[in-house]
Amino acid sequence: MPQEQYAHRSTMQTSEGPQVYKVGIYGWRKRCLYFFVLLLMILILVNLAMTIWILKVMNFTIDGMGNLRITEKGLKLEGDSEFLKPLYAKEIRSRPGNPLYFQSARNVTVNILNEKTKVLTRLVTGPQAVEAHSQKFEVKTLSGRLLFSADDNEVVVGAERLRVLGAEGTVFPKSIETPNVRADPFKELRLESPTRALVMEAPKGIEINAEAGSLKATCRTELRLESKDGEITLNSAKIKLPNLPQGSSSSAGSRQKIYELCVCPNGRLFLSQAGSGSTCQINTSVCL
Repeated sequence: MPQEQYAHRSTMQTSEGPQVYKVGIYGWRKRCLYFFVLLLMILILVNLAMTIWILKVMNFTIDGMGNLRITEKGLKLEGDSEFLKPLYAKEIRSRPGNPLYFQSARNVTVNILNEKTKVLTRLVTGPQAVEAHSQKFEVKTLSGRLLFSADDNEVVVGAERLRVLGAEGTVFPKSIETPNVRADPFKELRLESPTRALVMEAPKGIEINAEAGSLKATCRTELRLESKDGEITLNSAKIKLPNLPQGSSSSAGSRQKIYELCVCPNGRLFLSQAGSGSTCQINTSVCL
């Protein structure tokens, strides 16, 4: 650039004076900015107040939230709790001295699964019944003694006494095996088969004992006492057979009351008036 032209431009700038450029927000833009800042502060205060209120209502503390407390042994819930989704826990127990309640509108189901998530044992408590699905069901005492068990093969009652409170007693559609059948003290024991036969068998003998009462066996057709290899003993101070038939008297007008007990070939018993010899042969007509 020529020296004359540069000097002319410099003199023109100095003669007009320095130019000032304004930096910032003025006018309605400034007022809008202040309004948004004020609105943001109000929202922050409201949000902070709501957060404090929620913390207060939900009872948030360092140890937990509400009725839920975090302890060294796990989680502790106080009061009623409702779970909307499945709950997975290693152990669920109540506080010492308080019961544990499981409440449901329909049923409560407890499942035991294996590694392949297959159900091994299931307990269902519903409004109609309580169902247990497992290979074996057992009831034991605190000492570990078996009270009751059931599986596909057998049902075992391990209690010292089995009591049946029903008015009709107990019905067994098939055989029953037990070492002892007895009634409660001062109660009678009745074994009855209304429409079929009643059979009692034992490899080493059957003992029927009534220590403080009488023993009565009643049937409609036949009562049979059979011993294949041994004998049948009736041990009593008195043995009465009141309804045995009597044979015809050998002498008319005889009033003696001494009779002889006779046995027919078919096993039938009858009475015959005693004589100097046996009179059973005289009254064989009873055996016909």
